Amino acid sequence: MTLEILTSDHLGQVRHGFFTRCGGASSGVFSGLNCGSGSSDQNDIVTTNRARVAEAMGGPLHGVHQVHSAEAVVATDAAARSRADAIVTDRPGCVLSILTADCAPVLFCDAEAGVIGAAHAGWRGALGGVIEAAIAAMETLGASAGAMRAAIGPTISQRAYEVGPEFLDTFEAEAPEAMRFFANGANGRYRFDLPGFALQRLRRAGVDAEWTGHCTYSDPARFYSYRRTTHAGEADYGRLISAIVL
Repeated sequence: MTLEILTSDHLGQVRHGFFTRCGGASSGVFSGLNCGSGSSDQNDIVTTNRARVAEAMGGPLHGVHQVHSAEAVVATDAAARSRADAIVTDRPGCVLSILTADCAPVLFCDAEAGVIGAAHAGWRGALGGVIEAAIAAMETLGASAGAMRAAIGPTISQRAYEVGPEFLDTFEAEAPEAMRFFANGANGRYRFDLPGFALQRLRRAGVDAEWTGHCTYSDPARFYSYRRTTHAGEADYGRLISAIVL
């Protein structure tokens, strides 16, 4: 099976891709293009999957050790050891990558300045400021928020993201303006709009942004989902990869 690579017209001619699970070498619960070395999948299989992505993108992948933080780094040979959740560069041919499995993958570009970025924005990172950190890191390389464009790839949608009252309380205390991203659910619970919240953070920072509209939870044939795996009682889950290069 060939790779399936979703793109966003919003990023113009900048080469990028939100890879689905299609076209990989993994099997079992990881069946497809699992690119997460932190999973319990076979290391050599994950390496094969990542090599397929690198070939599709035209160069080796640069990423970070993701920890649901609000940290952003500039891509260097040592960046992969950095505990961060966003990576940026102005180096042509440097392929930036980020892993997700329900969290929002955000790809950024300022085509005029020649600067790109990639961020892993789960609720904790988005609330903590990882999107703003990525923008600030790009600005150190000469980009400007007003000239940036960003695309959010496949992420869990509001209809599938049920949370408890303590989750809502956290947002009410730290970001009361985000209350509009909660809808009432069943039995005193709520449903949270992660892509909507991420879009708000991007647009409030002055970045022109869109979401591709793909829900990871609702399409098991194409996407891995941490939450769907948890509900199914499976032992582990695959990680999707998103990438961008100048």
